[in-house]
Amino acid sequence: MYPMVAIVSNHWSGTGQSLNLRPMVHYLGDSSHQNGGANRVGVLLANLGTPDGPDPSSVRRFLAEFLWDPRVVEAPRLIWWLALHGVILRIRPSKSAHAYQQIWTPEGSPLLVYSSALAKRIGEALESRWNAPVALGMSYGSPSIPQALDELRRQGATRIVVLPLYPQYSGTTTASVFDRVTRYLQRWRWVPELRFIGSYHDDAGYIDALAASIDHHWRAHEKHHLLFSFHGIPKRYVTSGDPYYSQSMQTARLVAERLSLGEQEWSVSFQSQVGREEWLRPYTDERLLEYARSGPKKVTLVCPGFATDCLETLEEIALRNRQLFLDAGGEAYDYVPALNAGDAHVAALAQLLERHMQGWA
Repeated sequence: MYPMVAIVSNHWSGTGQSLNLRPMVHYLGDSSHQNGGANRVGVLLANLGTPDGPDPSSVRRFLAEFLWDPRVVEAPRLIWWLALHGVILRIRPSKSAHAYQQIWTPEGSPLLVYSSALAKRIGEALESRWNAPVALGMSYGSPSIPQALDELRRQGATRIVVLPLYPQYSGTTTASVFDRVTRYLQRWRWVPELRFIGSYHDDAGYIDALAASIDHHWRAHEKHHLLFSFHGIPKRYVTSGDPYYSQSMQTARLVAERLSLGEQEWSVSFQSQVGREEWLRPYTDERLLEYARSGPKKVTLVCPGFATDCLETLEEIALRNRQLFLDAGGEAYDYVPALNAGDAHVAALAQLLERHMQGWA
């Protein structure tokens, strides 16, 4: 007699079909659900994420998760793993921790503080008509996207609108949210109806909110040349089909038109490039050095790709690039804060969400 383990072969006999012997999957569900109950709508706001603290150990954990995402770095996995763990995570955490220390608040990371306030206010804006719970999830770090989805499930959401807080779509950001949402929902017993907002780069409410914020800043300060600084991505991502560049340019053009700016009164650049690979140009730091030498010598910086202020806006743009510009001969440098949890931003995103909720009364 053959041992029982030998009888269970790798294929069903005669069918050529693989026999899956993985452990039984346990799906997440809510036994308290009542058949015939109302289908509740929930909202997932997603942002990039932040370290738990401004120390090298916390930053290292965050960067290890962030930079290992194949949506962020498209490279052969083995080669990239060796570079990431052999070089980058040995050097970069201390430098990044120092940068985080420059902008950390008593309440914690600015990105988390502002994103949490934005989620709370959007929930209040939607409460009277939709009674829709709003949960905040981060692609990397805490609170995670699975934690946010679990919160929506506990509150009875069977229909979920996902809004990545990236106005311009990129595979490096928006698609990473999609990956995490759909991967986790595969574990649910009752998969919710899902609507995913891919971008809102040309949304009228968003454009009006940006223009109003810049106009308000200029009313309190002198009006200067307006430089739109967007986060950069490798150029090859765009040549491979990522729409981020064209959407960024459209956002800048629409805001400039809304402010009635002439062609010489505004320009666009891209920041935060890393490594030797060519990223979208012109680079913000190089453009600022050019302006400091030959003009315009007075500039206003705005970062329309960031829904909330974070390391890249507060440390890189508002502090480091400001000093770079002034040291090189620039005369005046202003930064317009991100929209954060301001009234116009809350109203614009609440209206955007309501449009995507239509039919889910």
